[in-house]
Amino acid sequence: MATKKRTTSQKEVQDYRHDNAKRKNNPPAGIAAQGKIHDPPKQEYAYNPHLPPNLRFDPNGDADKLPELLQKVQREVLSAEEAKTIADALRHHEPWLEWAGKQEKKSFEVDPVALHIHERVSAKAILKVAARENVQRSLFADPQQDYAEAVDFYQHDVEWANRLILGDSLTVMSSLAHREDLAGKVQMIYIDPPYGIKYASNFQSNVFQRDVKDREQDLTREPEQIKAYRDTWTLGTHSYLAYLRDRLIAAKDLLTDNGSIFVQISDENVHRVRSVMDEVFGPENFVSQLVFTKTRSLVSSDFVTTICDYILWYAKDRDLAKEKMRKVFLKRKDNTLASHFENTYGEILTIGERNLKLRNSEIVDDYRPFMSDNLIRQPNPEIKFDWHGRKIEGRFRTNEQGLKRALQANRILFTRSGIRYKFFLDDFPVSPLNHLWQDVIGAQNPVYVVQTNSQVVERCLLMTTDPGDLVLDPTCGGGTTAYVAEQWGRRWITIDTSRVAIALARQRLLTASFDYYELKDDPKGIAGGFDNKTVPHITLKSIANNTALDPIFLKHEPILKDKLETLNNTLAEVTQEIRTKLLAKLAEKERREGKKSVTDADRRRWQLPETAWQEWEVPFDTDPDWPETLQDALTDYRKAWRAKMDEVNECIAASSEGEELVDQPEVDRKRVRVSGPFTVEAVQPAEESLDADSPIGGEPEEATDTFEDGEEGHEAVNAEAYLDKIIRLLKNDGVKFPDNKTMKFATLDPLEGDVLHAEGSWEDDDTERRVAVAFGPQHGPVTAIQVEQCLRAAYRYGYDDLVFAGFSFDGAAQTTISKDPNPDVRIHMAHINPDVAMDDLLKETPTSQLFTVFGLPRTELKETENGEFIVKMEGVDIYNPVDNTVNSAGADKVAAWFIDSDYNGRDFCITQAFFPDKKAWDKIVRDLKGVIDPECFEKFSGTESLPFPAGEHACVAVKVIDPRGNEVMRVHALGEVGY
Repeated sequence: MATKKRTTSQKEVQDYRHDNAKRKNNPPAGIAAQGKIHDPPKQEYAYNPHLPPNLRFDPNGDADKLPELLQKVQREVLSAEEAKTIADALRHHEPWLEWAGKQEKKSFEVDPVALHIHERVSAKAILKVAARENVQRSLFADPQQDYAEAVDFYQHDVEWANRLILGDSLTVMSSLAHREDLAGKVQMIYIDPPYGIKYASNFQSNVFQRDVKDREQDLTREPEQIKAYRDTWTLGTHSYLAYLRDRLIAAKDLLTDNGSIFVQISDENVHRVRSVMDEVFGPENFVSQLVFTKTRSLVSSDFVTTICDYILWYAKDRDLAKEKMRKVFLKRKDNTLASHFENTYGEILTIGERNLKLRNSEIVDDYRPFMSDNLIRQPNPEIKFDWHGRKIEGRFRTNEQGLKRALQANRILFTRSGIRYKFFLDDFPVSPLNHLWQDVIGAQNPVYVVQTNSQVVERCLLMTTDPGDLVLDPTCGGGTTAYVAEQWGRRWITIDTSRVAIALARQRLLTASFDYYELKDDPKGIAGGFDNKTVPHITLKSIANNTALDPIFLKHEPILKDKLETLNNTLAEVTQEIRTKLLAKLAEKERREGKKSVTDADRRRWQLPETAWQEWEVPFDTDPDWPETLQDALTDYRKAWRAKMDEVNECIAASSEGEELVDQPEVDRKRVRVSGPFTVEAVQPAEESLDADSPIGGEPEEATDTFEDGEEGHEAVNAEAYLDKIIRLLKNDGVKFPDNKTMKFATLDPLEGDVLHAEGSWEDDDTERRVAVAFGPQHGPVTAIQVEQCLRAAYRYGYDDLVFAGFSFDGAAQTTISKDPNPDVRIHMAHINPDVAMDDLLKETPTSQLFTVFGLPRTELKETENGEFIVKMEGVDIYNPVDNTVNSAGADKVAAWFIDSDYNGRDFCITQAFFPDKKAWDKIVRDLKGVIDPECFEKFSGTESLPFPAGEHACVAVKVIDPRGNEVMRVHALGEVGY
């Protein structure tokens, strides 16, 4: 590809790389079937649904045994163990929340599933393509391992890339902790679980539709989402608490010892969730209950309008977390803290009823606001000394020498009750963030049905992490946590069961642009932190201990003494007539405005001494009736006083400790930053068979040894029941093909085995072709591993057709099927109507057209005159699970489509990304004005790719994402120009 030269005035495009961080080599989806991954079995249990959640005060439920034991003690002597049970039950204990099945469940087991990499994403690589520059695979953080090392999964450390993972958060977190050694390595976790129990309100079913209602046509049909809902709400609040408790335990395992976890919740369940978090993390590790406004709606309610949500903040170890605490400060917006105002020459106004109006008028510009702070500290030694005719006596926050420095620095206020410290508001122009956040509101321009304001997540992240730290969000949603972590240079992992959420988060991250924050001069790079701005933090201690002030005081003392002597010499020029006139002004103000209106400045100006002013009595300003020489002398004195104070204040500011503003790093305006490389991954689901080692999913994941009896073969029974149901439906309904032809089965019988599930033959088939059927997971996609295993088995046993029936198919599986790898076995890809798995969530369960085959993207590969290639995307067959129809849609109906211009068969590296939303790239276009031709970005909302050269692998892959987040994929060999 021809490169375009960059002029020196153009902005540079950068991303942050975490060079010191590593991750394990997860299996790329394209070669996952070629390596061995051990999958431990998963055991499933059920809860008892008959107990309401309630607070218990006995730690192990032994109080339930008391009635029986009390009856027994009347008949016979209790055993030592029984006596201990009574004694323990009668002791006082901290309360705990009990719900159905909790006492029976002693532990739970989770399958640490394998995570397959389906896509590698690099915004920088896409921008290089747009700028007609060459793209290196290193931009994607692709380890580019040789084959032997690449299929040795989870055994090698490779370059870090952030992670967007499709799957159940519990199994994914277990995998991260135990397959990838991330236990104890996550610094912060942010969880935004469902607030309520409505199925529709928790999940968005379409990329383009955020207005989700409780209508059947709005319900998501994603199998992972259906399972997530059932696991969470089958027993209402009981299931919800068990669901959350298990995930909190898994999250705690991932946290560093000084890590923090934040759980966002509404008032509906905040009390229950806090009790669960007390149980998991310990009440001693509770940090704060943050409150933030979610709306400013004026809509009335039956009672009181709720406008806030809550964030429960716990530390893994509160004492250790203190070392990681980074304070966030808010700029003071007004002078509401001020009790006094001081002008340039030291005049002080006290905020009172009579001059309150001054607060918002000339005071703002001409006076410096301060609040008077307590100086008393009882345990300290008593201090006694005279200062300018006043007696200083008491126990203060500093010693005598420090107090004298503060006095000379004009930092002490004399009041009727004693002395107080002057805390000027600009001594510390910010205030620490507290737990009440009234300055935030709901998400601005949200892309997802339930999306948090990024500022809320940002504050949590900034308070508890540093650049380079790892952040986890097991409830991805619109990708806010990942977006905020990317913005602030943190590594991130985010998880969701929804393909819609994954699709929206991918687009949001891929099209984002950020300020480039300057890094500290540190060999650790991003892990060394940002070059943050600072603000002064002047305290009494920093003034009292500042020995650099002493020479300044000595320097200005003779100057001020000389000016004061001159001032007092001119005082003799004031006649009695002038004195009388000045006193009349004082009396008139007191008569007109009241005695309290007369200020210290008024008395100094109008009530002149007979012979001389003391240093602490000098007027702040002049009166026009004064002799001109007296006015000039006072002006000279006040200028000298001001010069001293300016030098004093400069010294104080220079010597004070600054507070680092972690939310205000220095910005390099010559650079634009985009998201760093990240991978899109998915859980490898358990294979579906009658073998208990690889059961069909769907039962609750909770365990209790109470229910072990009679559980042998339980998994096989569940699998058999599920397969019997699907085989019966498939035999009755047949398979509908794109030409509206339906193929029915003459015979279809189950097979005993762990790969192929049924065999049969077609009706009206003169050739008597033998058909094998393999079903995908109940709660996950058909994968490339399953396709390759089934294809080998079908060929080995002599089948002519192989039907894969699944609720979804991942991209690698579709690619394998589209290659038609074995000409002796014809493969069909049939989607099962998701409503089959939703019979308890729908009013009407479908009975026909349950298995539908639809095709691949309609794409054309064209070669240009200069030997480059262009892909044209004409449309795709989009499956509507609500109507159970396949519509041949145009390119404008897809949510996104991507190109890997040099597909290596392992994982899909997005080199060009196209979104029908023409505004998707707007921010980057503005930020990169003059760097990349805007017409290139216009193409990124179109149906024809930018030209690209032939790559090393002479292969281009096209992936299309439909509005429900499902993906279809097609591969073109560059030698096969055309459709």
